Amino acid sequence: MATKKQDYGNDSISSLKGADRVRKRPGVIFGSDGLDGCEHAVFEILSNSIDEAREGHGRVITLTRYNDRSIQVEDMGRGCPVDWNEKEQRYNWELVYCELYAGGKYDNLNGDNYEYSLGLNGLGACATQYASRYMDVTVWRDGFEYKLHFERGEIVGGLEKTPLPKSQERKTGTRTRWLPDLDVFTDIAIPAEYFTDVLRRQAVVNEGITFKFRDQQEDGSLPEEDFVYEHGIQDYVAELAGEGALTAPVFWQAEKRGRDRADKPEYKVKLSAACCFSNKVQVIEHYHNSSWLEHGGAPEKAAKSAFVSAVDKYLRDQNKYQKNESKITWQDIEDCLIFVSNNFSTQTSYENQTKKSITNKFVQEAMTEFLRTNLEIYFIENHFDAEKIAEQVLVNKRSRESAEKQRLNIKKKLSGNIDISNRVQKFVDCRSKDVEKREIYIVEGDSALGSVKLSRDAEYQGIMPVRGKILNCLKADYARIFKSEIITDLIRVLGCGVEIQNKHVKDLAAFDLNNLRWSKVVICTDGDVDGFQIRTLILTMLYRLTPTLIQQGYVYIAETPLFEINCGDKTWFAYSDKEKADIVKALEGKKYKIDRSKGLGENDPDMMWLTTMNPETRRLIRVMPEDVERTAQVFDLLLGDNLQGRKDHIAENGARFLDLADIS
Repeated sequence: MATKKQDYGNDSISSLKGADRVRKRPGVIFGSDGLDGCEHAVFEILSNSIDEAREGHGRVITLTRYNDRSIQVEDMGRGCPVDWNEKEQRYNWELVYCELYAGGKYDNLNGDNYEYSLGLNGLGACATQYASRYMDVTVWRDGFEYKLHFERGEIVGGLEKTPLPKSQERKTGTRTRWLPDLDVFTDIAIPAEYFTDVLRRQAVVNEGITFKFRDQQEDGSLPEEDFVYEHGIQDYVAELAGEGALTAPVFWQAEKRGRDRADKPEYKVKLSAACCFSNKVQVIEHYHNSSWLEHGGAPEKAAKSAFVSAVDKYLRDQNKYQKNESKITWQDIEDCLIFVSNNFSTQTSYENQTKKSITNKFVQEAMTEFLRTNLEIYFIENHFDAEKIAEQVLVNKRSRESAEKQRLNIKKKLSGNIDISNRVQKFVDCRSKDVEKREIYIVEGDSALGSVKLSRDAEYQGIMPVRGKILNCLKADYARIFKSEIITDLIRVLGCGVEIQNKHVKDLAAFDLNNLRWSKVVICTDGDVDGFQIRTLILTMLYRLTPTLIQQGYVYIAETPLFEINCGDKTWFAYSDKEKADIVKALEGKKYKIDRSKGLGENDPDMMWLTTMNPETRRLIRVMPEDVERTAQVFDLLLGDNLQGRKDHIAENGARFLDLADIS
């Protein structure tokens, strides 16, 4: 009997209250209920301490990661106000830790506390407290020590207020320790790398402030790591550039006032940027009110516009462009640029609460003009550096255009259906259009093609011959690889495109597994040394150009027998010396004949079908490397540029293959 659904009426509407506003919907506040949401909760507490330090109250912030997954942030600021608030007729701890949209940062436009603040929404401390299994807060200010203890969003025991001893009565600061709640987040195991990355970035954009990271070890010890950049982004850019940059780092800063819209209030923006040009390192990072803008927004748009405009103007003014040459793009500049912006504004429009992008129109306009002006002055005052920049940008541009032209030519070459008008030489298709049934045999030479063609099942087995030893794709560049007709023909036959690890041609005949025309790609070569080499070269090509086919188990090797053993009217095939020995042992006392198996091209169709093509009797080895990195290492050892490694390998293992060597 079906269960009757509840009526949807006036009494069906409800609202979340108190801690449930966060605990039941953490993604609304933190962007996610997973690990990244838990990490964002950490940043909310850290932000409060950074705001204090930026206002000149304390220059050291200590973050501790404990073994039990709890986290502690301690600063030397003024101490969070938690005592009685006459204006609100409530305790401040209630407002700060138990009320969303409550705080002391709402009047920053009028010069109140925290002119340039990371957190202006009044969500952080309260939201993190609500999302914690427990939170302990200790505050030192006004000659007192205040303590608060929360559990699952509720105060336990009330506010404890104790006078400080005379020796410590001037002590100030806030210490917050909490354990993220697994009832709220799906994962709370924040790795140490997250903390070191965040603290390093905060040290970069908050010059002179020391961030200490303590990571509790299994023995209980707390080793400490400090992050501090005395000159902020200037030191950071110099660190990134290292030795051998094209230009020395430069630093610019300015303050501007403006509006996002005519009917909106005016606000202040403090702009700063550091950059240099390098043909070895490429880094672009934007920060706003100390938050790393992972997704950029307004500053990213400003940087692109300003750099392209300024560099293009210099190239035109200096007649650097060739006749009818196209204009540079942001990509051409980005490929040789280290650029870090660090801006602060009294009003910020973040794309969302996670603060990974901003949308302020005035910030974009102000930063665009700020960068364009400074770049133009820089090019005038630093002619030698400007020439180097211009030369490198043009090299990047022309390289990109050449790669793009090559990409289009190769894409055209590799794409398209294989039909009468677009035929691959000597490729033999099968009749079936059902990809789940279709198999492609890659064979060596015309003789093997003839033998396999006569023995195959034409309904579902296709044949693609390779002529001679194909190019070693591990060592060759893409331009040389795709000049090989054998390789391009084979890629066209496969139909799935290629996977290119190159930023300029990454979408070349874009790889799509859904376009693969075969359920099995079978490499079928002779069982001799030459056959093994050809097999390895084909595998190397597939590994370099279509590694997904190997990883997903589409590639097979057809084992061909080495020996044919006849005894009376019975025949056995041995695929190794051990198998031969086992068969001979079983036939002990009987008269038998052993023949070394002929090459594929000399086998009669019936035997080829029996040993190599028939799904019931053939032996196929699926190429499915469990460790792709190890496979790459082996390929590099045997076919790559690791000459010394290859010499060592031959010295250690060569004796095992002396009987195969032609040293007559």
